[in-house]
Amino acid sequence: MIVEILTTGTELLLGQITNTNAPYLARELNRLGFDVLYQSTIGDNRERMAQVLSLALSRADIVITSGGLGPTQGDITKEVCAQIFKRNLYLHEPSQNKIKCFFAQRHAQMPQSNLRQAMIPEGALILENERGTAPGIIMEENEKVIINLPGPPHELEHMFKHAVVPYLQDKYGSQGVILSRVLHTYGIGESALEEKIADLIAAQHNPTIALLARPGEVIIRITAKGDTEASAEKLIDQLQQVIVPRISQYIFAFDDTPMEVAVGQELLHRNLSLSLAESCTGGLITSRLTDIPGSSAYLCGSIVCYSNKVKEEHLGVPQDILINQGAVSEETAIAMATGIRRKLNTSLGVGITGIAGPGGATAEKPVGLVYMAIDGPAGFQCHKYQFLGQRTEIKFRASQAALDMIRRYVRDLTLQEEI
Repeated sequence: MIVEILTTGTELLLGQITNTNAPYLARELNRLGFDVLYQSTIGDNRERMAQVLSLALSRADIVITSGGLGPTQGDITKEVCAQIFKRNLYLHEPSQNKIKCFFAQRHAQMPQSNLRQAMIPEGALILENERGTAPGIIMEENEKVIINLPGPPHELEHMFKHAVVPYLQDKYGSQGVILSRVLHTYGIGESALEEKIADLIAAQHNPTIALLARPGEVIIRITAKGDTEASAEKLIDQLQQVIVPRISQYIFAFDDTPMEVAVGQELLHRNLSLSLAESCTGGLITSRLTDIPGSSAYLCGSIVCYSNKVKEEHLGVPQDILINQGAVSEETAIAMATGIRRKLNTSLGVGITGIAGPGGATAEKPVGLVYMAIDGPAGFQCHKYQFLGQRTEIKFRASQAALDMIRRYVRDLTLQEEI
């Protein structure tokens, strides 16, 4: 069955609030096997809303709306949907009583406008709102279905889970399962990654393959539809087994695992401890790692050594290196890594120094220049990067590169032991 999601509210078009309802509904509907082929957003205008609804009904079997069920004059979704299906509205007494009780229990006076929420299209199925006052509505007409859900996300999500899902399963039965798996990659661009699997993309059918560039990574999403979850998983597994050998050196995680979690898992598995000396990243790498519960098992500590004085006094970076090579240099990064490793007595030490901008750059050392070094059982390594973007973007990209450097270093240690 084809579904279109229609989110309503001028505030969405103005960018005043983030539309979380459409992504939620899309995820849940796909999980149930329904094909969400269209999404639309429309403001609180009767004529335009009617046009969009008519178009949606011409190309989808089910139209699910969110928003526009409130008590104000701008809440018109239910009325326009009733007009499309040529239904009159009537006062539904049980809904009216529920709204009155809602205000009475809070010792608040009910505005008369709230009774607009109890006006229901003739012949509609009513979905009780256990988290608010506006009931949901289901209207069926000539094999087409409109489902009106409230706008507040906590109301919509509860109503969808407890009322809409049972309705869809009862009316349409099993639609199969649509599953996706995400392969996270780092160190390769989107176009270069596409070249490595271009033949698979050209031949895709079920599963499908999509590449998406995100800050600090490129992901490959494999999506399959099957009669059961097991059959969809099998299709994904088969394609993944073809993809992974081609790009294994770039893959750092699967599904919802961010880089910092992947690195933490590697350190924990190898029983390695880590310390960090951060300059241009300002503690961002440490922050990302400490967002993970239990990270104290491998992260011992860090120093934000923003000034040369701190680099020299707390990490032992030689003064002549800071004077002759500069704070942003390979020599300084290595000295920071070895200094923090020695100071905190850890398996690995990492040093990051660079120019996040917008000031502080020279012709020889432009904004975005970052050196990062790691010192450990296999000796030290140092990498030079030239990142683009604004200050916060450079900091994040540097943190991502540093985490990937740690991941690769630990991986290589494991490979050396296996040899």
